[in-house]
Amino acid sequence: MRKMDNGATEETEGGSPSQLIDAKIQALGDWRGETLARIRALIRQADPDVVEELKWRGVPVWSHAGIVTTGETYKDAVKMTFAKGAALEDPAGLFNSSLEGNTRRAIDFHEGDTIDEEALKALIRAAVALNTARPAKSRKKPADA
Repeated sequence: MRKMDNGATEETEGGSPSQLIDAKIQALGDWRGETLARIRALIRQADPDVVEELKWRGVPVWSHAGIVTTGETYKDAVKMTFAKGAALEDPAGLFNSSLEGNTRRAIDFHEGDTIDEEALKALIRAAVALNTARPAKSRKKPADA
């Protein structure tokens, strides 16, 4: 694996992260692959500048100034985990997993679930905005003040 100029990682064997995500979707060959493909398309629509990576033994990761979300696949679910989900407003109530954590939040999609595409794209945009927001500079008082 090597680091590219745009910050993405590229697999030197087997193709780029995007090609490996394509292969993962095809290999699933069921509703999970279709759901992951749809989620991926919505992420790209919401943020055309998103960077695709593979981490943690092949988990698709979408980043923009930090991790936005991951796309894990399990036997009975496709899970989107938002790295800073606890800090995001979720007016549509999409988060349905990892609700007890202080940082992350997740959405579990099961076979037959309908994706609220507009609400999901808004959540993705909010995650990108949070990642790209400049932290407030702390104002330190002089030591002798």
